[in-house]
Amino acid sequence: MKNILIIGAGAMGAAFTFPCIDNKHNVTLSEPYNFKLIKKINSNNKFHPSLKIRLNKKLIVKNFTGKLLNKKWDLIVIAVSSIGIDLVRDYLKNLKYNTKILVLTKGLKYYKASNKIITMSEQINKGVKKLDLSVLKGPCLAKELAKKIKSSTIIANKNIQKAKSIGSLISTKYYKIEYSNDVKGVEICSAIKNIYAMLIGSGEGSNTSSSIFTKSINEMIYLTKHFKGKEDTVYGLAGIGDLYVSAVGGRNSKMGEFLGKGYTFKIAKKRFMPNDTIEGAELAKEIGKYFLKKINNKKIPLMVALLKAILNNKKLNIG
Repeated sequence: MKNILIIGAGAMGAAFTFPCIDNKHNVTLSEPYNFKLIKKINSNNKFHPSLKIRLNKKLIVKNFTGKLLNKKWDLIVIAVSSIGIDLVRDYLKNLKYNTKILVLTKGLKYYKASNKIITMSEQINKGVKKLDLSVLKGPCLAKELAKKIKSSTIIANKNIQKAKSIGSLISTKYYKIEYSNDVKGVEICSAIKNIYAMLIGSGEGSNTSSSIFTKSINEMIYLTKHFKGKEDTVYGLAGIGDLYVSAVGGRNSKMGEFLGKGYTFKIAKKRFMPNDTIEGAELAKEIGKYFLKKINNKKIPLMVALLKAILNNKKLNIG
């Protein structure tokens, strides 16, 4: 029995508690931003409003404070949105123990100081002591995981044995884990697939979407290799696997459908999805200018089309 702290009580953070508790660990789910969510969960017999399911009665649910890091945890799981990574990093500066850390957060960040694109794990390790980080990515919808529908994900660490040590804590009959030492490739794929899911969703029919899907894979291979990841990673859970899940359903593909119908992003967002976070669009705003200036645009025409549509609020045109 281990002590596990999850930072981020949104859908994925909450869903992740199920395999952890099923492995008989002591699990604390904490939230650094939305304290109203914590109050709502605790006052409603641990019913999670996004998952529409009741969390395990053994789960401890509380607001996140720096004091939580004074305790010796066997595993700390970061499940905040990409916007919250800097806050978590600042807290982790004061981490007293050499704890294993697992990053669920997907995304990329443009780091202006060095004019580079960095991953979530690289962002966490900037300006702090080097932490024992692993990343978990792949095709896993939170609502399905919470219902214990069979799911598979991948844990990446340059040291495979460290990845496997975490996998042994959380894997179950319904939650299978694969492993990789290609941390950069896994993080790149898991981020950019949100943009390609929007593009696939924009297809006017299944024939069109299938063609876009194929071309998206080719572009993902180019970009993954550009950022020093491995081509094989694109063909795995973090690449095609995650792209498939995002393309057949979810907020990114839904927004893509509106873009394909001729709406600009701002109009579609305001009219149809005002309360939804569109990860692909947020990523486009973060990395768009860098990609358009620093990467061979002829190699990534689909990506370029989406970036220009989002950044300039123009209609999507992919030819």
